[in-house]
Amino acid sequence: MRYFISLAYKGTNFHGWQVQPNAVSVQQRINEGLSVLLKEEVMIMGAGRTDTGVHAKQMYAHFDTDKSFDLDVVCYRLNAFLEDSIFIKSIFKVADETHARFHASSRTYEYWLCQQKNPFLTEGAWLMYSNLDFSLMNQAASYLREVNDFSSFAKIHSDVNTHICEVRKAEWVQQGDKWLFTIEADRFLRNMVRAIVGTLVEVGKKKMTLDEFKSIIKEKNRSSAGTSAPAKGLYLVKIEYPKDLLNGDC
Repeated sequence: MRYFISLAYKGTNFHGWQVQPNAVSVQQRINEGLSVLLKEEVMIMGAGRTDTGVHAKQMYAHFDTDKSFDLDVVCYRLNAFLEDSIFIKSIFKVADETHARFHASSRTYEYWLCQQKNPFLTEGAWLMYSNLDFSLMNQAASYLREVNDFSSFAKIHSDVNTHICEVRKAEWVQQGDKWLFTIEADRFLRNMVRAIVGTLVEVGKKKMTLDEFKSIIKEKNRSSAGTSAPAKGLYLVKIEYPKDLLNGDC
């Protein structure tokens, strides 16, 4: 039988989502908790991977077991087992063929940027004192919806077969005392969002023109783009699946 987990986590103290040989990850901690509670080895499969220090307001994962158990009780006990920076929202049964990663139809990330010191966002936003032209940054961001090859923003030597992605939304908006960059796509490459944000900031500083931004994308060369924005400002906020696939639980 296959089960889905809906969860959120603060990534500050984790070396990303995926199990690492010599570091603590979110996936590892949940594997350990479920294995203890179900008294068998459990390996969860996430809807995606987040890098060291990146957060998730919404993540899904699935696991398989032949054991019967009370969903609410295991959810409660798993939360008690885990540190406060991981929150299991729910566990629910799905069809055996439902896959957390391959059946996801879109993913949405947010990037938080502050232009003044904020003690409540020290671990969750990029502090940027420079004056930024967000109108220019949005003009550059809108171009992302017109292209589909994001090689210029992909981590070099990553294990993917294609750099083709469909970006459906990319925009900056001011929210209180922070600027929020929201980007939605069918899939993302490793380090893609942080590389895009870092390059858009170069546009905002007027160190890069709109034409240069477009040329960088056409070059398909990561070394031509800007440096990656800090991980602490990045949040995975939404994962969508085809209608009725998760029986209304997502």
